Amino acid sequence: MLFRRNGRQKQNVAHLQEDSGPQVVIDVQGVAKTYQMGEIEVNALRGISLQIHRGEFVAIMGPSGSGKSTLMNILGALDQPTSGKYFLDGVDISQAGDHDLAVIRNQKIGFVFQSFNLLKRTTALRQVELPLIYASKAGNRHERARAALESVGLSDRLHHMPNELSGGQQQRVAIARALVTEPAIILADEPTGNLDSKSGTEVLRIFQQLNRERGITTIFVTHDAFIARHTDRVIMLRDGKIVADKRVESPLMAGEVERPSEMAELEEIFRQTYDAPRAEFT
Repeated sequence: MLFRRNGRQKQNVAHLQEDSGPQVVIDVQGVAKTYQMGEIEVNALRGISLQIHRGEFVAIMGPSGSGKSTLMNILGALDQPTSGKYFLDGVDISQAGDHDLAVIRNQKIGFVFQSFNLLKRTTALRQVELPLIYASKAGNRHERARAALESVGLSDRLHHMPNELSGGQQQRVAIARALVTEPAIILADEPTGNLDSKSGTEVLRIFQQLNRERGITTIFVTHDAFIARHTDRVIMLRDGKIVADKRVESPLMAGEVERPSEMAELEEIFRQTYDAPRAEFT
C-alpha cells in the first residue's frame, strides 16, 4: 500500500513529532528542480529545505521566475524533484510513480486555483462529488458533497451551473471540491486573483475559518503582500532559493482591515525613503 510506513519511517516520524511538537505534514529536504530547454539548463529550485506542520497557514511568495510555481507543483505531487526528498505525512513521495502520485493528489491534497477550473455544464453538487467518484468512494458521496458546499455557505446553490454563480461563488465551489476528500493539505494558487475585493475577502475569510476552526493545513502561493499578511507564516523565494522564512506577527483577519490604496502604499514607501538615515543609501 502506498501510504503504509515501514517500522523505521514510523520511528523517525514519531521521534520528529516528539522533538518538534506539532506533527510535520510536509518535509522538503534539499529539493532541486532542473529543466532542460534545448542546450540550456534552467535551475528552477536550488536545494530547497523546509518543514510545514499540521494546521499551519503559510504563504509562499516571490517574483516571477523565483520558483514558487515549481515548488507548488512538487508539493502538490504534480511534478517530481530532480534531486532531494519530499516527505508527505512521513512518506517519501519524491520518487513515486505516476499512478501513486495520482492517488496522492486525490486522497491527500486539495487544490484551489485562480481560474476555478469548474466544468461548464455541471452543477455545483456534481462538481464537488467528482473527486469522490475518481476515488471510487460510493458511500454517502452525495451527502459529503452537500456538507462541503454547506460549509462554504452554498447550501442554496447546490444545483446551479457555473454560469449561474458569481466569481466568488464559483471559487467557493472549488474550495468545497478541495475539501470533500478531507485532504492533509490544501494548496491554493492565487485563489483571490480573479475576484473583486469583496468576493476576495469572503474567500479569504473561508480559508481562515477552515484553518482556525478545522485545523486544515493551508498553503497560499501568492504575489500579494496584503493577502500574505492574513497568514501565519511567509516563505519568500528568489532565484530558486528561500531567502526569508518568517512568522507573521498579528495576522490580519479577513474583512477587518481595508486593503491600502496604491497611493497610500506609495506614500509609505516615500516616507520610509525620506525618513531613513542617509548612511543607508551610501
